[in-house]
Formats: sequence, C-alpha cells, structure tokens
Amino acid sequence: MSDVKVALVTGASRGIGFVVATRLAEAGFNLAICSTSQATVDQAAEKIRAACGVEVLARAVDVSNSEQMQGFVQEAAKHFGRLDVLVNNAGITRDNLAMRMKQDEWHAVIDTNLTSVFNAMQAALKPMMRARSGRIINISSVVAGMGNPGQLNYCASKGGVEAMTRSLAREVASRGITVNAVAPGFIATDMTAGLGDEAHARLSEQIPLGRLGQPEDIAAAVLFLASEGAGYITGQVLHVNGGMYM
Repeated sequence: MSDVKVALVTGASRGIGFVVATRLAEAGFNLAICSTSQATVDQAAEKIRAACGVEVLARAVDVSNSEQMQGFVQEAAKHFGRLDVLVNNAGITRDNLAMRMKQDEWHAVIDTNLTSVFNAMQAALKPMMRARSGRIINISSVVAGMGNPGQLNYCASKGGVEAMTRSLAREVASRGITVNAVAPGFIATDMTAGLGDEAHARLSEQIPLGRLGQPEDIAAAVLFLASEGAGYITGQVLHVNGGMYM
C-alpha cells in the first residue's frame, strides 16, 4: 500500500468541488474525483495533475444511482489500496414553492444530495475501518439551519446530511474515523455569478463580513477537517458563511 494518502471528492469538476480537490492535491493527496460528465471530469483531472503532480482517478458518476456511487468509492479504494478522506460535495437544486413542488423535484434533490451521501459513506467505511483511520466530510449548507423559501427539498436534504453526520460520528469514532460537515453560506460560483451585480449587493447586505464567500474559503475548512490537527473533532458542523447565520 502506498504511503500517499487518498481523498475522494464528488462533484469535483467545477466550483467548490474543484477547488476542494485542488487544495487536497496541493497538500499531497492522490485523488479520486467524479462528475456527471466524463469530459468535464477529465478536464478537471488534467488541470490538477498538471498543477500538483498527483495521481487522479476520474469517473463520470450519477451519484443518485446507488450502484454507481458505491461502485466508484469501491473502485477508488481498490485502485489506490486505501481511502483516507471522503468529501461528499455533489449536490443539485430544484427550487419551487412547497405547494407547487413536483414529486420528481423532491426525489431528485433527496436522491442526489442525501441518499448519495449515505451510499458513499457506507462504501467508504469498509476500507476506513480496516485502516482504523479516516475522515468523512459532508458539504451541507447554511439553509439547513436557517431555512429558505422555495427550497423545501434542498433544506430537507442538507438537514438530513447534518443529522447523518452526527449519527455516523457516534458509530465510528471508536474506529478512529471522524465525520464532520461544512456548511457554506453564499459562495461566489458559476451559479451565483448569473445573479447579477444588484442581487450580489443584496446578498452581501445580509452578510456581516459584507461579501460572498469564495470556494477557497470552503476548501480551507475541508482541508483543516482532513488534517491531523482535526483528529479530536467529530460530529460537528463547521459554518463558513461570513456571519450570516450564527
């Protein structure tokens, strides 16, 4: 087994996931990354390899498909001979008011944002428990705590992620595995870039630090929770939101 640690990051072709994967690679981790498109995940992998010189396993995965999600985690653990860090970042929105929300909008978000996290964690436990060591880091959201109109499905999925984080942390702490979550606030990504300057200004007014966060802010929190220095932290939600929710 290689001495180089391995991190698996879902939804890693762009935005927060890409920056998280890059920061882990810069810290010396080999990577397994996935996205919905093989072309885009291959592009992300090439950028990371060129910049950091690490090994990157890249796959197109529908994380809402339990067989694909668990299969990818198992493939990564077998390929590298170990799995040290799992970052569940992949997520979608299907916003609608509760009384108008369609069944497929509900299930798509729950399957992608919540069930996929369970499947990935379950698959990661086998190699981590064998090694008696591991870091599981789930990406939640500020709205899990504060709620958000039109996002009943998304808020439910992220609230569920936080509850699962605490529950699994209690189950596996004795095996040297920590389980934590990072809850971003409003982060400047491709998704928020389309809102326009006026919407950005309104959002910034809600944030005591006066600005949207950057993907690097979330990556720094993930990198800390993946580090040796976070070995006595488990079952926690680390809020990274500029103070908009306290």
